Amino acid sequence: MASSLFLGLDGEPISDSEVLGYGRTGVVICRDNLAVKIPLRHPWSSDTDVQSNVEVIEREQDVYHRFNRFPREQVDHIVPCLGLKKNATHLACMGYGKLRDYLAKNQPSRAVQITWFRQMVQALEQVHDKCVLVADIASCNFLLDSDLSIKICDFSGSSLLPIGTVMEMADDDRYSIQTDIGQLDFDLFWGGIPMDGRAIWPPQDSLPSTDGLWLGPIIARCWVEGGFQNAHALSHALGSVDLMGITDEDTGL
Repeated sequence: MASSLFLGLDGEPISDSEVLGYGRTGVVICRDNLAVKIPLRHPWSSDTDVQSNVEVIEREQDVYHRFNRFPREQVDHIVPCLGLKKNATHLACMGYGKLRDYLAKNQPSRAVQITWFRQMVQALEQVHDKCVLVADIASCNFLLDSDLSIKICDFSGSSLLPIGTVMEMADDDRYSIQTDIGQLDFDLFWGGIPMDGRAIWPPQDSLPSTDGLWLGPIIARCWVEGGFQNAHALSHALGSVDLMGITDEDTGL
């Protein structure tokens, strides 16, 4: 039997069949129909590495605690947090898992793309309205529920700002609502904006052309700092997209 890559909170190996996903600092496992996120711990991890990952989980729990202070309808595009335990965050399981995995096997129609894009932006609106910066966004941040609606997750690198912060003015080590918008799931259209994990805007001539691309003008504005004042402005632009030209075939999954 192959050795497990991960150890649980009790130091025992985690079965590969239990692992839903993992990142740089955490691993998500399926327990009692919940998605439970715990600090990443390999058999070879040092105590210092594990403690660092524990601290990331604790900071992320502060973000989920912020979200849980609000009525569900104000955070309904965020994966529900059902419990905050010591070193373990209990989240609702999403029926279809990662958007990235779904896209690897399915080609969504334009009607589905625009629906998903709107839901992604609505998720970002909800996060920013709670004075949180996501900071690191990709399709792996988005999950598909059983009804194929999108919800955002993973706030391990997020910035929790004081309530009342003017988010249009917020800057945390060069991360801002503008950099969040600039990273918004372009995996769905292009395979991702070429950012390297830092809050640095790439040169415009390094970006792929959006000429002739459906939603191209909107995407191009997302890639320009200040192209949209905030996620609400982007949501308004997407709400104005004309879907009249979409055929019946485009409405399927």
